[in-house]
Amino acid sequence: MSLSLIEEAAKKSSVLWISLPAGDRLAWHVWHDGALYVVTGGGEQALPGLVDAARVTVTLRSKDNGARLVAFEARVRVVDQSSPSEGDAGAIAALAKERLNAPDAAGLASRWAAGSSVVRLAPDVAV
Repeated sequence: MSLSLIEEAAKKSSVLWISLPAGDRLAWHVWHDGALYVVTGGGEQALPGLVDAARVTVTLRSKDNGARLVAFEARVRVVDQSSPSEGDAGAIAALAKERLNAPDAAGLASRWAAGSSVVRLAPDVAV
C-alpha cells in the first residue's frame, strides 16, 4: 500500500477507526504532512490507551457510504505541544480549524496544550 493511497483516503474520510486495547474507537482527524493527527483527552474524544501505544491499526472509511477505503498499521507519537516542530504546529492549527462546535474556538490550542494530547499516526508504509 502506498502513502499516496492512504493520503487520498484520509482526505476523503472525515473520521477514522483506531484499534486500541479497549476496542476499536471512532475519531475525527486531519491529514497533515504525511500523517494523521488526532486529539484525545481533556474533554475531547476519548481514545484510551492511544498515548501509551507504539503502533495501532487505522481504518479509513468513506464519508459517503461508510465503505472501508484502507486499513494500515501506524506508528504512534505524542506531539510535544510545549515545543512543537514546524510540521506539528501546522497540524495543531489544522486540527483547530477542523474542530467542529468547539465552545472555545479561540483558545482551543491552549486548552489542548493544558489538558489534551495531540497524537501523530504515521502510516508504516514504504515510500
